[in-house]
Amino acid sequence: MVLSIIIGIVGFAAGSGLSYYIWDKALAKKKEKILKDAQTEAEVILKQKELLAKEKFLQLKSEHEKYTNERNAKLAQMEAKIIQKDTLLSQKLEEVQRKKKEIEQQQETLTIQAEALKKKEEVVSKIQRQHLEKLEVISGLTAEEAKQQLIEMMKAEAKTAAMAYVNEIMEEAKMTATKESKKIVIQTIQRIAPEVAIENSVTVFPIENDEIKGRIIGREGRNIRALEAATGVEIIIDDTPEAIVLSAFDPVRREIARLALHQLVADGRIHPARIEEVVEKVKKQIEEEIMEIGKRTCIDLGIHGMHPELMRLVGKMKYRSSYGQNLLQHSREVANLCAVMASELKLNPAIAKRAGLLHDIGKVADENPELPHALLGMQLAEKYKEKPEVCNAIGSHHEEVEMNTLIAPIVQVCDAISGARPGARREIAEAYIKRLKELENLALSYPGVLKTYAIQAGRELRVIVGSDKMTDKEAETLSFELAKRIQDEMTYPGQVKITVIRETRAVAVAK
Repeated sequence: MVLSIIIGIVGFAAGSGLSYYIWDKALAKKKEKILKDAQTEAEVILKQKELLAKEKFLQLKSEHEKYTNERNAKLAQMEAKIIQKDTLLSQKLEEVQRKKKEIEQQQETLTIQAEALKKKEEVVSKIQRQHLEKLEVISGLTAEEAKQQLIEMMKAEAKTAAMAYVNEIMEEAKMTATKESKKIVIQTIQRIAPEVAIENSVTVFPIENDEIKGRIIGREGRNIRALEAATGVEIIIDDTPEAIVLSAFDPVRREIARLALHQLVADGRIHPARIEEVVEKVKKQIEEEIMEIGKRTCIDLGIHGMHPELMRLVGKMKYRSSYGQNLLQHSREVANLCAVMASELKLNPAIAKRAGLLHDIGKVADENPELPHALLGMQLAEKYKEKPEVCNAIGSHHEEVEMNTLIAPIVQVCDAISGARPGARREIAEAYIKRLKELENLALSYPGVLKTYAIQAGRELRVIVGSDKMTDKEAETLSFELAKRIQDEMTYPGQVKITVIRETRAVAVAK
């Protein structure tokens, strides 16, 4: 549109020169007006920007002054705190210096007093020496001799007082500790129902008729010799009707011989080659049965992770007896007792049960029979990676090694409970009589003892002493020393009560 206007103007100017002059003048005026308006608008904008700049400046100035004032206030507070601390430190320093001076004064005073006291002690010592010399002259004894007499008197009084004190403590301990320990042991025993088991060194093999005896003996005794050589068992065939006696100290051998005889008699073919074949077959069956017994025992008792060789030895205990008590039944009984007692004492029943089952494992070991069974069992347990608590309990249940865990005395006590209960074991009569004689002879070895009697199957020792040879206090001392020696030197089940009797008899004869 502007272009069309310009073209029109040019055409018009070309048409008329005057019109062009007039248009040019009008255009110049319009230009000046536009410039004037633009200048006015620029001045307005400039003034607005200047006002905005001043406002911004004032705002920043206000903020800066506020920040400066806050910072100055904080600095003033910090300065006040520092001044306060400096004042406190100065006061404390003055206090320390004052106390230091007081201490120095006190040290000087103490030094003076110590010197004075030392002088007094020298004077007192001198006076004591003078008095001591006078006393020695008067009494006819030196100071060392008087001191020795005084020491002997004090030793005798102290020994008497100590015995009375020991007896008092023991009685007090019995009122508390014995009651609780008996309660735990009784509860443990009541929760176990053991059987009484007695085994012999012979096994009787029943037969239907006596004709079988001749077949077992064989021509010129070859069958019985082959059977004895293969099994290691003595076969006794006598006039006993319908019975053959198998004799051997090893229960495993007797069981092998019994089973082999049973199979041979049932089969009817009895000759040396068949005997050897059957015996070998029975031996394998017994080994498998022993392993199965060991596994079943561990399962019944809830014991897991045991080495197979230890399981085999556990099963082998079924065919071993100790003083007539079956070893496997004894070990199972001890394991259950240990678990119950450990539970009562808030200990680990699983470890206690494991130690109780394995405590006599050395009695059925295949090698090193010359070692004590407790040490041999400990070596086997260590070999097959049992826990140290279990190994120590096995090795220390007869006190061959030192006990270092709480499980060890539990195994020892439960072993005694299982073995010492009535009917559990058959003690040899000679050993029993020997133990009673040793008790009496031990008491007779003391001066002043007239007679001794071991009564109640060795559970009580009565000692009769002369009233003119021993006082009441000496009788108490004798009972204490006898109990200590019996406890340290002798082996016995349960406990032994020592009763010392001192009486005065007045005898007169009427004539």
